[in-house]
Amino acid sequence: MNKFVTLALAGATAAFASAAYAQHTDIRVAMQLEPPNLDPTGGAAQAIDSVVYSNIFEGLTRFMSDGSVVPGLAKSWEISEDGTIYTFHLHEGVKFHDGTTMDAEDVKFSLDRARAEGSTNAQKGLFSGITDVTVVDPLTVQVTLKAANGSFLFNMAWGDAVIVAPESIADIASKPIGTGAFKFDNWVQGDHLTLVKNPDYWGTPAALETATFRFISDPTAAFAAMMAEDIDVYVGFPAPENLPQFESDPRFQVLVGNSEGETILAMNNKLPPFDNKLVREAVAHAIDRKAVIDGAMYGLGTPIGTHFAPHNPDYVDLTALSGYDPELSKKLLAEAGFPDGFTTTLKLPPPSYARRGGEIIAAELRAVGINAEIENQEWAQWLETTFKGKDFGMTIVSHTEPMDIGIYANPDYYFQYDNPAFQELMKTLEATTDPAKRSELLKQAQQIIAEDYVNAYLFELAVPTVARAGITGLWLNQPTAAIDLTGVTWP
Repeated sequence: MNKFVTLALAGATAAFASAAYAQHTDIRVAMQLEPPNLDPTGGAAQAIDSVVYSNIFEGLTRFMSDGSVVPGLAKSWEISEDGTIYTFHLHEGVKFHDGTTMDAEDVKFSLDRARAEGSTNAQKGLFSGITDVTVVDPLTVQVTLKAANGSFLFNMAWGDAVIVAPESIADIASKPIGTGAFKFDNWVQGDHLTLVKNPDYWGTPAALETATFRFISDPTAAFAAMMAEDIDVYVGFPAPENLPQFESDPRFQVLVGNSEGETILAMNNKLPPFDNKLVREAVAHAIDRKAVIDGAMYGLGTPIGTHFAPHNPDYVDLTALSGYDPELSKKLLAEAGFPDGFTTTLKLPPPSYARRGGEIIAAELRAVGINAEIENQEWAQWLETTFKGKDFGMTIVSHTEPMDIGIYANPDYYFQYDNPAFQELMKTLEATTDPAKRSELLKQAQQIIAEDYVNAYLFELAVPTVARAGITGLWLNQPTAAIDLTGVTWP
């Protein structure tokens, strides 16, 4: 009898260990914002790429966690001597999740669609230099540019440049079909989204069988879910004040990395009084960056004085141009014709940096006479009315796209900065391949927008990730907005 009990217990223990191991092929990942849709080629929301980049969709090239650009669906390429023709050689045997073959025709379709006149691609400018896409054979595609572009391979790594198929494009927003290591399974809107392993993946298969993304916007709820182990990973943890508690708990690991997220107080440059440079300068000098970083982010964040990542070797520290000086701010307002200040709107999307930072900034602006009326918006509302509709005075948002200073060359972009000299500089940059010359042009670009006080530049967003101990392969840094699970393991 005792022997039977011992054997039974041993069998139960083995079964439990086996079940535990099986559970570790699944992962529950939380993030603060739910994507409005799942089409990275037609939406600007960071949360889209967070779910689909590399997991579901892939491009000709791709970013690694250290920011390097490596081959993706293109295994190799040649560049013509004048830098205007790229010949891409695609991997063999790549299939979309519906079983259809991915070939050069799909590449042509994707790039032509992105650059088309009616394209809704949020980064349409990435493709503006393309004059022709030619299918040479099923595994070879040739892209011709109107001028050499030193950033072209970098641009092709963006989530906006992933390869899609014409057969599945109608339902891409709700039922995405890509070539990645995971397939879309289901989406319970408002709660969670599930991916499953792609058994026919052309590259190194994922170790995980299932990945569930949960959307937990409230910082208190995020802390509770993590502590209760209801989730395994939270990327971009929204309550930095709780990080020391996780660091001291052996059940967890805390990763704090860099992002490409320039967090800015954006001003509508075409809406009075922000069409007046003196007013924009006054706003910039009214803000104490350290108070915002300490108060909203508990010290996580690097001050910036322009729209550029401090960890980039071409970064210029221009924070002194917009140092905290409320008396100067009042003087500038008087010079601009607003000795008693003015009233405007401050539209805030859900992330903690915006909601918490917005309260601090509104108080700082009030101290110099600017009454910023706060309106908290849900993400879909912010995208529709503030980003697309340009219906705002000021707003706070973190721009997580990599090396995106080129957005200031688009006068139709939401903050509506229209400077022909800057636009010409960006054209020159695009046509320049010499690294030293590109570096100089990028430094000039940073200086121009800082001296024009286009926006008030706050800080570079840090990425705090809280995860269960033993999980490996998570990105420390975010060179693009992605929760890449393709290399994640959990023994």
